[in-house]
Amino acid sequence: MKLKSYENLHETFLVIVFITLAGGFQDAYSYLMRGRVFANAQTGNIVLLFKNIVDLNFKESIAYLIPVLSFALGVYLAVRFEDAIEKRVLHWRQYVIGFEIIIMILVAMIPKSLDNLANALLSFSCAMQVYSFKKIHGLNFATTMCIGNLRSATENLSKYHITKQEVYLENAKKYYTVILIFGLGAALGYLTSKGLGIKSILIAAGLLAISFFILFLEEHGQA
Repeated sequence: MKLKSYENLHETFLVIVFITLAGGFQDAYSYLMRGRVFANAQTGNIVLLFKNIVDLNFKESIAYLIPVLSFALGVYLAVRFEDAIEKRVLHWRQYVIGFEIIIMILVAMIPKSLDNLANALLSFSCAMQVYSFKKIHGLNFATTMCIGNLRSATENLSKYHITKQEVYLENAKKYYTVILIFGLGAALGYLTSKGLGIKSILIAAGLLAISFFILFLEEHGQA
């Protein structure tokens, strides 16, 4: 079923499924294969950053500072990108997904000795994704982290028990489902990283490519 406007195609659940799977995958991949640094969970990186600063372990501090700064840069440039790019052949969000796919391919070719570079690229990519895809049918979601989704899910569940309004229960189900999908993406990242090593990030690229293809079909289906 097509939506009325291309502007909210990125909110369709099918698109969010593959993007969120990729988000969970990237976090597992960066932690397991790239020096126990999180691509998405910048809160964890900041905690470990300041822990290493206190320990005067400045080399390790840099490893956690780089993804934090890259994430911030990714959000900043995604906002600028949205403002600058006019819709031509594709929508600006499709360009973002395409750029993410290119980043994943590059990361797959970066050796372990350059983990800091790989993590910087992954955090930059995740930041662009978290800015570009942040709603499902009007609800605010995060496709690369869980804390906000968990808060919103439980808030809606509590409101349902207070008001008995079904809309709150449906909202809670959507949020909990996205959290589950993220977890499944992380599990997939864990399983494939063990077998494929640093090349496993190409699976995340494939998941993003599916989202890109869905948007592409929808766009031309409305023409």
